Amino acid sequence: MATTKMCKLPSATRLFLFVAQLGWTWALIPPSPVAVGLSARRYDSIFSFGDSFADTGNNPVVFAASSVFDPVTRPPYGSTFFGRPTGRNSDGRLIIDFIAQRLGLPLVPPSLAHNGSFCRGANFAVGSATALDAAFFHGGKFPLNASLDVQLQWFESLKPSLCRTTKECEAFFGRSLFFVGEFGVNDYHFSFLTKSVQEIMSFVPDVIRTISTAIEGLIKHGATNFVVPGTIPSGCAPPVLALFPSAAPAEYNSTTGCLEDINKLGMHHNLLLQEALDKLRGRHPDAMIVYADLFGPIMDMVESPGKYGFEEDVLTVCCGGPGTLFCGDEGANLCEKPAARLFWDGVHLTEAAYRYIADVWLDSIDSPARQSRYQLVR
Repeated sequence: MATTKMCKLPSATRLFLFVAQLGWTWALIPPSPVAVGLSARRYDSIFSFGDSFADTGNNPVVFAASSVFDPVTRPPYGSTFFGRPTGRNSDGRLIIDFIAQRLGLPLVPPSLAHNGSFCRGANFAVGSATALDAAFFHGGKFPLNASLDVQLQWFESLKPSLCRTTKECEAFFGRSLFFVGEFGVNDYHFSFLTKSVQEIMSFVPDVIRTISTAIEGLIKHGATNFVVPGTIPSGCAPPVLALFPSAAPAEYNSTTGCLEDINKLGMHHNLLLQEALDKLRGRHPDAMIVYADLFGPIMDMVESPGKYGFEEDVLTVCCGGPGTLFCGDEGANLCEKPAARLFWDGVHLTEAAYRYIADVWLDSIDSPARQSRYQLVR
């Protein structure tokens, strides 16, 4: 993962805009004659930590080393944009890809699978990664360990190839954009097998604390600009719905078909995360720490699929099934138009859905009503 030359700051930089709204949610928007409170930040590189929602190609390396089956290495993964599998859990680009393209930056290379320079950024995200260390799950017998702490260790190993002195690193990372997350989904999904939703609720603060500690650690390395995504509405995800086939009718939302208690878990996570980020801003007033909403945009797509050109049966996957068949298995289903679907192969979304979310993050400020409904409810 190392390069032989120190990275030099490019003379040309890219514009990235952030705005705070209501003291809670931060959104990313373009210049506007009526916009107020904007603080321009220019970036030369992106560094990313997270799970399969951000992984641009590390998971085949990690999974192969652990002898874990990884379907993303075969078609039809990547078919919509790249024309081949790239290690992304989608038919095409992810949110981070769209944001990099909008900023005029290269797609963020996977740190474990890229042999070139990391001077324009690196992606440490791995599919199935958790915030908490693997020892927390299933008595330490969890087959993978690509937790947030492990990813930070990879970052620290790469750092000497990027900058040498404290001053160099502060300059380099100060002109970099850091994504920390999404984290939490896998911590909770893996726990559904052995714990009740109420038991899982009890360790949400531990997940949030781990994320917060990671951000503070990165600040010590010189990072000053962060995007921290919340978690998804897992109660709408097809594989999670399949985990609870005996749920009572009252446990489902009558409009969406999503499991209410599991979505409340996501809302609880997102509320605690926003509170933690607010405290971080207070301790580090020179840092720009942005909360990025995943929950709200996905719920909007679930509730109003036609608005996005999606088919009405929105809680079904485009690729995979019936039964236990994985996407790409012989006999597995594959929809004709991935752009008309929300879910690609399970909890993962299609390129079309990721594009919409990236647009929300970059182009709009969520309405107060949506924030109250999806993010400020315990």
